[in-house]
Amino acid sequence: MLKRTLHAFGTALKGLSITLKHFFAARKARKELDIKQENYFEKQEGVTTIQYPKQEIPIPEVARYQLDVEIDDCIVCDLCAKACPVDCISIEAIKATEAIGKTSDGSVKRLYAAKFDIDMAKCMYCGLCTVVCPTECITMTDNYDRSFSNLSDLIYQFSEMTDEEIEEKRAELARFQAEKEAAKRKS
Repeated sequence: MLKRTLHAFGTALKGLSITLKHFFAARKARKELDIKQENYFEKQEGVTTIQYPKQEIPIPEVARYQLDVEIDDCIVCDLCAKACPVDCISIEAIKATEAIGKTSDGSVKRLYAAKFDIDMAKCMYCGLCTVVCPTECITMTDNYDRSFSNLSDLIYQFSEMTDEEIEEKRAELARFQAEKEAAKRKS
């Protein structure tokens, strides 16, 4: 009984000493350092709580956060959706009857992006979609603060086509294919 009491008293003192250590260390605030410095992880003394959103933790340039798509540079190749291990990218393409323009790197666009949605609630931030993109239109930004009460708010829609434009392009493609089939039957 005495042994248990002494052990309990010893563990209580150990816990209290850790608490007091943190209590007195709270007087000294940790200085904000640039994450690129070599000794960034060596300076771990002081309080690490920051006054967010007034203060922000510096993040590395190669960090993986919010996905962004520059839809004007997208050739709708669907490689990002195929590379995604959690299927958070959904793309619906409509074939154009002719070239519809060029991207900033000179790639010819032949497909319309009727739907280009990314569900960031499913995303595991692996970055595979950014690696396989031939036009580099899908990138990871440094935006990491996304707080929503509804999960459907985390579905980002990058397609700029309206429902009317989508139906118009589908009808145009159907007419083109019908004319092509009719010309093929004639010859």
